[in-house]
Amino acid sequence: MTEHRHHHAGGHGGSGCCGGDVIERAERLCGERDLQFTRLRRDVLRVVAEAGKPLGAYDIAERLSGAGRRVAAVSVYRALDFLTEHDLVHRIASRNAFVPCAHAHGEGAGLVFMICRSCGGIDETTSPEIEDQLGRTLARAGFRPASRILEVEGECEACLQREAAS
Repeated sequence: MTEHRHHHAGGHGGSGCCGGDVIERAERLCGERDLQFTRLRRDVLRVVAEAGKPLGAYDIAERLSGAGRRVAAVSVYRALDFLTEHDLVHRIASRNAFVPCAHAHGEGAGLVFMICRSCGGIDETTSPEIEDQLGRTLARAGFRPASRILEVEGECEACLQREAAS
C-alpha cells in the first residue's frame, strides 16, 4: 500500500521533520523554480518544522512574535499558502493546522494522513490503490478535485500496543 510513509508529529516524544532538511529542500525548490523564499516564509517553515506537532496560523504568529515585533496572522496565512502550494507544508483540515513535509511527492499524489486520537501523532502515506479507486469514483461523478488529501482518525500502532499491554 505505501509508496512512502512519513511520521510528522506526535505525543511519543517524537518531533516533526528535521528543520534543517525542510529548509534546505525549500531553498533548493525555490531556486529551481525561481521562486522567492522570503524571510517570513523561511521563518514560518522553520517554526512548523521544529514544532513537533501540528500548528495553527495563530500559534505560528505567536511563536514568531517577540519583543517589539508582532507578526500578523494574515501574513502567516500568506506564507502558509505559498508553502502549501509548493508541498513544503501540509494542512491538516480537521485540525486547521499545518505540518512540514521534507520529501517530494509524485505529481498529483494523493495523501493519506493517519491521525491518532490518543497521542496526536500524524503519519502520512500515499497509496496507489486508494488513488486509483478514488480517481475512478471522481471521474464517474464528473468531479475534478483541487486536492486529494484524506484524513483518517483512529489509534496509532504505538498507542494500540500500549493499550494492549495495560
